[in-house]
Amino acid sequence: MDTARGVACLLVAVICLSCAAAAAARSPAARMHRHLKRLNKPAVKSIESPDGDIIDCVHISHQPAFDHPFLKNHTIQMRPNYHPEGLYDESKSNVASSSDAEKPMVQLWHQNGRCPEGTVPIRRTKKDDLLRASSMRRYGRKRHTIANPMSVNPTLLNEGGHQHAIAYVQGDKYYGAKATINVWEPKIEQPNEFSLSQLWILGGSFGEDLNSIEAGWQVSPDLYGDNNTRLFTYWTSDAYQATGCYNILCSGFVQINSQIAMGASIFPTSSYSGSQYDISILIWKVSK
Repeated sequence: MDTARGVACLLVAVICLSCAAAAAARSPAARMHRHLKRLNKPAVKSIESPDGDIIDCVHISHQPAFDHPFLKNHTIQMRPNYHPEGLYDESKSNVASSSDAEKPMVQLWHQNGRCPEGTVPIRRTKKDDLLRASSMRRYGRKRHTIANPMSVNPTLLNEGGHQHAIAYVQGDKYYGAKATINVWEPKIEQPNEFSLSQLWILGGSFGEDLNSIEAGWQVSPDLYGDNNTRLFTYWTSDAYQATGCYNILCSGFVQINSQIAMGASIFPTSSYSGSQYDISILIWKVSK
């Protein structure tokens, strides 16, 4: 009887410990830890930016994009198989002089170092970044409700607090676009506000099947926790519902450049009646 009682007590204790471990694994803190681990890959080198960001130099084949099962054993295309007509091509000898060529983008973290070849710089996601989001699932994602920028003539619009100036073309087949964007640091004063300037390529409708590729600069305290002007990309294939994210916060965007970090601060920025700075964004579709 005593032996049976002892075995029963031991079994109850083991069950209780198992339940406690399972509950701990489901706790918000544990889920946040797992989410941060998925986003922040082991770094070959880490660089602290003057603005407090940590830039992790991650091996190119270990970036978050390759967490997607469709990209298992994916061969990284290090160079496009062609360049659009008129674009600077390193493989050609008759290129513009260095004085005519566009200057490379400078980001604030460059002041403290660079990532080695074979790695990609990734802005480290911190606990505070996740806590600012409405949920961990929605971190780095846009809301589905978004104004249609082509619903009226290009002008200054103000729809439900969303104010924007636009210029666009439509009605033909487009395989890419390029924009040179002046870089500013507008001050954001209200919660949930943001400011951006971007190149935006769209396909489909704004209902359910919108395909969108976006790139430019943005100031978004909700996403980054400060008022810095930052380089960003965004993509979606279903009108911002279940797919897509900013930068490389989900699978789908493969980076090959070792010098530019998505989501990192651009420096310097333009000033009124002072020096002007810009970035050039080029997006084009390559043939398979």
